[in-house]
Amino acid sequence: MSKKNNRINVPEAREAMDKFKMEAANEVGVNLKEGYNGDISAREAGSVGGQMVKKMIESYEKGL
Repeated sequence: MSKKNNRINVPEAREAMDKFKMEAANEVGVNLKEGYNGDISAREAGSVGGQMVKKMIESYEKGL
């Protein structure tokens, strides 16, 4: 069984990623707090992740 790895390879990027995640959560109406967010539903967590991916794709396409 493979081991899951969620660590950020560049430690300096953690703050930027946390800010990006909070912005995406606000855009989709999910109330995230600093630290542990295990009390949100899978649907809410998925909508935050989906919004992050959507914004990353938009950013990439603008750079083309």
